[in-house]
Amino acid sequence: MSVLPYLTAAWVFLVGVYGMATSRNLVHAVGCLSVTQSATYVLLLAVGYRRGGTAPVFSDIPVGTRVVDPVVQALALTDVVVGATVTALLLSLVVQVEKRHGTVDPDELSELKG
Repeated sequence: MSVLPYLTAAWVFLVGVYGMATSRNLVHAVGCLSVTQSATYVLLLAVGYRRGGTAPVFSDIPVGTRVVDPVVQALALTDVVVGATVTALLLSLVVQVEKRHGTVDPDELSELKG
């Protein structure tokens, strides 16, 4: 088992979080959130990987053959769909904020401050 995929997932996560924390544009913040979500794809694929494993199609392989974990692959696919949905929802909210307030800079949105 290699530690490289886990380090890659951590690095991508930290880059996305740093981008969200330093963003001065709501569209950029949504993009950085998508980068952060992509770290979960790498992490899930790293967890489900098995060295020497084949695709989890059991109809034409002999019993006892090593296969990768199909549950983790399904979770990764679900994560992609949820990530796309969240990104679309957030971008639609950014469009509404720009229509109502005329800006996408979070510092200029004075009506939203508590």
